Amino acid sequence: MSNATQAQKALIARERTKFHRELFARNILTRSKSTKSNTGYIASNGDSGQKFSATLSDLLAQELSRNLGIIAPIRDKKREGQSLGNDFEALCREFIGNCFLNMEHLRPGQWVIEHVSGRSEEKVTRYAQYAHLAELKRLAEEHSGLASFLGHGYTIAPDVVIARKPEPDSEINKKGALVDDSVATRSTLRQANYGKDDQGDQILHASISCKFTMRSDRAQNTRTEALNLLRNRKGRSPHIVSVTAEPTPSRISSLAMGTGDVDCVYHFALFELRDLLERDGGWDDALDQLEIMIEGKRLRDISDLPLDLAV
Repeated sequence: MSNATQAQKALIARERTKFHRELFARNILTRSKSTKSNTGYIASNGDSGQKFSATLSDLLAQELSRNLGIIAPIRDKKREGQSLGNDFEALCREFIGNCFLNMEHLRPGQWVIEHVSGRSEEKVTRYAQYAHLAELKRLAEEHSGLASFLGHGYTIAPDVVIARKPEPDSEINKKGALVDDSVATRSTLRQANYGKDDQGDQILHASISCKFTMRSDRAQNTRTEALNLLRNRKGRSPHIVSVTAEPTPSRISSLAMGTGDVDCVYHFALFELRDLLERDGGWDDALDQLEIMIEGKRLRDISDLPLDLAV
């Protein structure tokens, strides 16, 4: 695609293309040889032990690289999983930030968007809804009986977060006096209600789980953390979503289908995956499964995510 044509596209469309280009440029999405795949190659988001996954992942990587007018990088083997996943999380944060921060007219506020590296459960206590968990953790460390009772039922370690800073009274009263010292003395949106040493001085707006591939254990981990976010909050629930580059519909469904532990699952290339399954044929079951998730409002393209987060 020419630079002129790219410049004419809407911002989210441009950022989606940039997201795909960076997947290849940063060696996150790569190809390597495979005897399992019909194409002779497997992409880094494929499962080397499953022929369908190996084939589909490579065809999807080729589809994306053709659309970008580039050649997908070929490596002897894919990178280590932890490093790969961390870079995918960082790239998701960039995409979300570049889109969401341009939506101030839809979702005004002072926003902080972070990639939470290190997977520390303590970081969630920075947010108003979960500040009390810091005290709970301290008590559990002091009393072994309490720790045994609680287990890990309050463990929360998101990958990417969006948080809103509380607003000063000058901003709240910008169009007229809405608050004074006699009212709204507990609202988390009001900066005046926070002490200098308060643990949670931001409001968690969204928790985003980023999974480059979706194996059963990763789906379960995401569900568990989603439930912990819901059960342990004090205040409004944040958006709880997941982004994945998993190519196979059956594995996507391990998280997307069900009663809604997460708001929705977002696929990094849903349009291309759907077109591929429709065009190549012979994969009717996989296509049907994909359509069920899409029509059931359980699966959307990553381009839907920024607008959904603005709700």
